[in-house]
Amino acid sequence: MIDTNDNFLVGRLKSIKYALRGTWILITTEDSVKVQMSFGVLATILGFYFGISATEWMMQTLVIGLILVAESANTAIEKIADFVNPDYHKQIEVIKDVAAGAPSFAAFTAIVISGIIYIPRIISIF
Repeated sequence: MIDTNDNFLVGRLKSIKYALRGTWILITTEDSVKVQMSFGVLATILGFYFGISATEWMMQTLVIGLILVAESANTAIEKIADFVNPDYHKQIEVIKDVAAGAPSFAAFTAIVISGIIYIPRIISIF
């Protein structure tokens, strides 16, 4: 909780602390985030291996971040839905399914961008 008596700098430092704690919780507890981070590491290794351009690095970094943001938002929405109604409810199911669509859109975007970057390089090997 942010203390209204904190000055601007102290408030920002506390916000960073909370954000880092949330990031750590996601990395250590959420399997979907672990999987997506693994794909991000693989993409980074491929980027170094194939020597992708600065623009390609920017696009790749952007989609990795996009996926992690979408996974984080999805997780937060699911946790809130479970907190509000821990029992099965049709509306909660719809909310969670719609929230799960966000990482799917991000992953599809990442697949398209990865294909644009890597398919020509892979084809040139053969």
